[in-house]
Amino acid sequence: MLDLARHGITVSEGSSRDGNKLWSLTPHGLDAAAEALGRPADQMGGTARGAARSGAPHAMAVNETIIAITRTPATPTSPVPRQRTDSPSPPVAVEADVVGLRGIGLVGSWSTEVSLNLPSSRGTRTAVRADAVLQAPEADLPVLFVEVDNCTETPERLAAKFEKYRTYFRLKTRTTQGLELPVWRSRYAATGRDGHPPVAVVFNPGTRMGPEGLKNRMNTVLQQSRDVWSGTYRWHGTYGVGEERDGYYDYADAIPVLFTTLDRLQADGPHAAVWRRCGHGQFETLPDALANPKDHDAWALREETRRQQRDAERVEQQQAWGVQRERWTQEPALAPEPEPDPCERCGLPITGQPGILYDNEPPQDGRHCPTCRTDLQQQPMTLRQAFFGRPKQ
Repeated sequence: MLDLARHGITVSEGSSRDGNKLWSLTPHGLDAAAEALGRPADQMGGTARGAARSGAPHAMAVNETIIAITRTPATPTSPVPRQRTDSPSPPVAVEADVVGLRGIGLVGSWSTEVSLNLPSSRGTRTAVRADAVLQAPEADLPVLFVEVDNCTETPERLAAKFEKYRTYFRLKTRTTQGLELPVWRSRYAATGRDGHPPVAVVFNPGTRMGPEGLKNRMNTVLQQSRDVWSGTYRWHGTYGVGEERDGYYDYADAIPVLFTTLDRLQADGPHAAVWRRCGHGQFETLPDALANPKDHDAWALREETRRQQRDAERVEQQQAWGVQRERWTQEPALAPEPEPDPCERCGLPITGQPGILYDNEPPQDGRHCPTCRTDLQQQPMTLRQAFFGRPKQ
């Protein structure tokens, strides 16, 4: 490291609390590292913030986070020839991860202290500086922004960073073909999911905070940043009578915010259920945490299921109607009722004219219609009829 410092590639940043010497790359060192890794220089990040303050606890936590997620042993490199003639010590073989857990990405997949800039009247200004950025497309993770929280700043200040991230993610530019594209897409690949790129917060409370205090801190950050990660609910009407209304969450302008702790990553690895996405309510694996189970695709599947159910019910009803019609065609026709006898007085049916109701009609006599029976009953009696009664008609 001293030889690298003489060449202006590294610079001493003090010592950590456990006595380890800390070094950082100079701008020339970042350029040399970019050339060795075959990456653009603007993706190499910058010098860690406050690297020489208090033994660089934040920079050390970022390094430990990268190691916990990557879990790959350091690859041997060609040493820089020393300017002294002492015989070099034999190289020490680097042991693999003793835990045996798989990691995500390689050391070269990371960038640290990445500035996400916004245009301003004075050129550009930094919207937010990401502690680390992981690009691991081979693990279905094109880009993951990582914030390491040592629980030394207020939860409100931590939650405010997500709004700065969204301000940067909303920034648009135009391609040479005139197509509008988010600015972050000019540096990173598309995520393949709805919304903005994910941001993971790795909490590292150490001995500064107990489990209950850490839980309260997570809940405070979650509530303070709800507008950033919650998405917008879209209602959709239903086609059937009595069906419940259904809808989906639109995550087009939402950031998937993930919570985890450094202890969980170190103990279980990044492939375990150590990620808690804001809004999901439980720890999940990374693919499950990044999924959107309540998005438009999920609603479309439910809508397709409802459509198939309605079609099946319609077919079943048509089949039932067909069976009923076939039964009706097979039933014998009913014999027509015999026509009533005509009235002896007027010739109309003795039951009266069809469709007419007769009120207070005299009892049927089998010879006259209701009208004639009423007329005969209302005729005045003769002297003979008064003495001997009316003759039976």
